[in-house]
Amino acid sequence: MTTMFYKDERTMLFVDGANVSASAKALRCSMDWKKVLTYFQGNCRLVSAYYYTAVLDTGDEHNALVPLLDWLSFNGYTLVTREAKRYTNDGVDRIKGNMDVDMAVGVLESCAHCDHVVLMTGDGDFVPVVQAAQRRGVRVTVVSTVATNPPMASDDLRRVANNFIELSETRLFLMNAWEGE
Repeated sequence: MTTMFYKDERTMLFVDGANVSASAKALRCSMDWKKVLTYFQGNCRLVSAYYYTAVLDTGDEHNALVPLLDWLSFNGYTLVTREAKRYTNDGVDRIKGNMDVDMAVGVLESCAHCDHVVLMTGDGDFVPVVQAAQRRGVRVTVVSTVATNPPMASDDLRRVANNFIELSETRLFLMNAWEGE
């Protein structure tokens, strides 16, 4: 892979936890968050790494997300969380915990402090955020995948980004390919 980073470039990483988790699952892999951090620290001047996710308060201290969030918070990531909400729609119980606005605000606030933003998401809702960052002179790289069916990365998002890293081709951040199914 051709490098898209410069050693002196102030870079901030923004991870859409739910989107990246779904992408890795669709690729039948899991993310190696240590490799993610190591990769960016070795290829640019990583100023900060943010991980955005909604957390369902089950009242259960054994929530599956807790160990990951603990590990991330002790290993260089800044967590941005919000409590997910339960609601019923047409008699169906649903959970809502969208972090898009929080992440968009974080990206826009960071533009004065960085040269390059890396968005780990494929969500097309981020197109206006990418464009706004670029108008402020910030380069934007998107990390996601189109190798799944359906693709996890929006075509519009890929087109507007300065660079796109395909998760399935790089294998930089993936581990534990699952067998079977």
